[in-house]
Amino acid sequence: MKDGPVLPVLCEMPPTIVEEGEKSMSDLKSLTPDETLDTLGRVCPYPLLLTKKKMEKLESGKLLKVICDAPASAEDTIPRFAEKEGYDFESVKVEDKGYWELLLQKK
Repeated sequence: MKDGPVLPVLCEMPPTIVEEGEKSMSDLKSLTPDETLDTLGRVCPYPLLLTKKKMEKLESGKLLKVICDAPASAEDTIPRFAEKEGYDFESVKVEDKGYWELLLQKK
């Protein structure tokens, strides 16, 4: 046995695999939203501005569902806003209805 510093052994945990139909802990779709914001018919930047205002008022841990049919907002500005603010975020495109359901959870 050599003298010297004892280095910790790091073990990698295997990734969590979520099978289709199962829910992961971070699956916001499985949660009931605390608030819903309907921005249908509003064009950029209004969906983002309304989302920001609503999120400012929400308490930590609360979930907001934004219904949005503006592609620029649903696919770009709102996801970037959520990432910048550190919110949990999920986007679900509802193809048959022509809009997105955006889920943001305040930490």
